[in-house]
Amino acid sequence: MRRRTPAGASRKPPRPAHTPPEPADEASAAPRAHADHTGGVYGSMLAASVIVGAGTFGSFPRLELVLLLLLTGAVFWIAHVHAHLFGARLAQRPPDLAVVRRVCREEWTIVKAAVPPAVAVGVGPVLGLDVQGGQWLALSVAVTGQVGWSVAAARQAGAPGRLLVMSALVNLVLGLVILASKLWLKR
Repeated sequence: MRRRTPAGASRKPPRPAHTPPEPADEASAAPRAHADHTGGVYGSMLAASVIVGAGTFGSFPRLELVLLLLLTGAVFWIAHVHAHLFGARLAQRPPDLAVVRRVCREEWTIVKAAVPPAVAVGVGPVLGLDVQGGQWLALSVAVTGQVGWSVAAARQAGAPGRLLVMSALVNLVLGLVILASKLWLKR
């Protein structure tokens, strides 16, 4: 059911995307925070880059690579939370606890995206993979996650099917660039 604006009353113009929500908007922003998948795209790409760097420039035992993936995801999560809280927001008003919690939830997908590649490294021995094989498995999982998160983010944004496919293809190409860099650097 659509609400009508009384005659003579003006509708509130939409708030630009780059401005922090007003206090009344924060409660309505909470449900959207749980469904924000864009950090997952970033987190998956970050995980893939960590795997390439770790596998190319040194021999990391499995536990070290798992910890490196998870800790890097956590550090970048903190950096993103900090940037959101103290970027434009600090100039306008100090953040309260509700805003801090909401931003932490919104950016948590960065950490969530690091978990599947870390698990892939950890289960490598169960699958009979050596360290390098585990790295390739984790890299494949990270790129697959990157594509999946991008499709979820596009779907969440209400993109039509054509743009869902475009988002998947762009992220697949970016993932393949990361895979190619691993091959190139290993020469």
